[in-house]
Amino acid sequence: MIEIMDTTLRDGEQTRGVSFSAHEKKAIARLLLNELNVDRIEIASARVSDGEFESVKKIADWASEAGLLSRLEVLGFVDNGMSIEWIQSAGCEVMNLLCKGSLKHLTEQLKKTPEQHIKDITNEVLKASEVGIVVNIYLEDWSNGIQHSPDYVYEMMDALVKLPVRRIMIPDTLGILNPENTYTYCKDMIDRYPDVHFDFHAHNDYDLAVGNVFSAVRAGIHGVHATINGLGERAGNASLSSVVAVLHDQLKKETAICEKKINHVSKTVEMYSGIHISPNSPVVGENVFTQCAGVHADGDSKNNLYYNDLMPERFGRTREYALGKTSGKANIRKNLEALGIEMDEESMRKVTERIIELGDKKEMVTQEDLPYIVSDILRYDTIDNDIKIMNYSLSLTQGLKPVATLKIEIDGQAYEETATGDGQYDAFVRALRKIYESLGRPFPMLTNYAVSIPPGGRTDAFVQTVISWNYAGVEFKTRGLDADQIEAAIKATLKMLNKIENAES
Repeated sequence: MIEIMDTTLRDGEQTRGVSFSAHEKKAIARLLLNELNVDRIEIASARVSDGEFESVKKIADWASEAGLLSRLEVLGFVDNGMSIEWIQSAGCEVMNLLCKGSLKHLTEQLKKTPEQHIKDITNEVLKASEVGIVVNIYLEDWSNGIQHSPDYVYEMMDALVKLPVRRIMIPDTLGILNPENTYTYCKDMIDRYPDVHFDFHAHNDYDLAVGNVFSAVRAGIHGVHATINGLGERAGNASLSSVVAVLHDQLKKETAICEKKINHVSKTVEMYSGIHISPNSPVVGENVFTQCAGVHADGDSKNNLYYNDLMPERFGRTREYALGKTSGKANIRKNLEALGIEMDEESMRKVTERIIELGDKKEMVTQEDLPYIVSDILRYDTIDNDIKIMNYSLSLTQGLKPVATLKIEIDGQAYEETATGDGQYDAFVRALRKIYESLGRPFPMLTNYAVSIPPGGRTDAFVQTVISWNYAGVEFKTRGLDADQIEAAIKATLKMLNKIENAES
């Protein structure tokens, strides 16, 4: 069983622009412990501010009542007992003591010798033990230390193993490791100190954090640190969702994490932090369980040929099939099935053609758009198109009236006109009226004009324009669907012309 320590509320809050309120910290802590079932959570750094103290106290009060206090941890410092007093006053009982894991950090930042630092750490650990505070130790900058000053690391470890310390936490503080040397260095620590519980703490500067966690666990590390959505300083920490998936699937290791809650917790932290999840982020990204290519959807219908072990249901999600120019009938059929719509092959062909056409104009066709497209096709594609728009140009210039130039084909004959109007669509209709008047043909009266989009309010949504007409005393409506409102109105107008043409022929 691999232990997971989540540090979203401490290291994750060091993300630029992220600062959780006391209410948000408590809510996230509850989600991490109660829903996600993380083994431990690091909730703050000691002595940061009065506000931080109040946040920690509220979380500790709740955790104490829930019997979860031992799973809360606070970062503390070698400061002659001040962190210990802060943590104890806040109601917590576990301190993660920050010590120097590289000789360079020790000599250049603290200006001390290894002997002096070990003495200070020893005093701090013993003070904590006297008041009932459990101590874990961070060897800050350990990754540089083990590479450039290994003798110092071993000297530190030889002293630390004699102290009442529960865990030694070895961080890649500056994110410099790769999976190969992570394995080597972690294996060295475990072989030298087989009785020590080691945690590995990765940073993502080279986009290798999850890979380094993989190697650390392969080497025999007992616990790993992660954050929700990979929050953290610079490029962030190892993302908990990816870490869990890799541990479970690639290494066949067990954790206590409830996978089904991962997506819910991820979205909540996204909302509180204001840091958006990249659409292609593994496990929690918007796109990762969406099939775009039609061949993939077809394969999914044939014994799940394009599935892997990352099934969306594991993480509280569902598989989706994107609609667009690469969709094909298989994607479309999957979406229709989800909506409870059945169609024959000819109708499917028409819907596929329309989605490919629309997909060339629009970033994304969604399932919410689909009923509009189906309705548009089934309602109007049976009408013969004796009248065709060959070309049109709409121009809008500040200070001048909009201008429309239209070329239209009626019964095989082409006609062209230009007109101005109060708007682009009005100019288009005026040019069309000119053509009809020149032919002595009656033109219907527009009585109402309504625009709607599918639910969701996206700026790139399809526009459905419904226009009401009166022709020879008869009221009827036509609909147009497009990514552009004016084009949708023009399509509705063309349908009106063909409807009249068909009725009179």
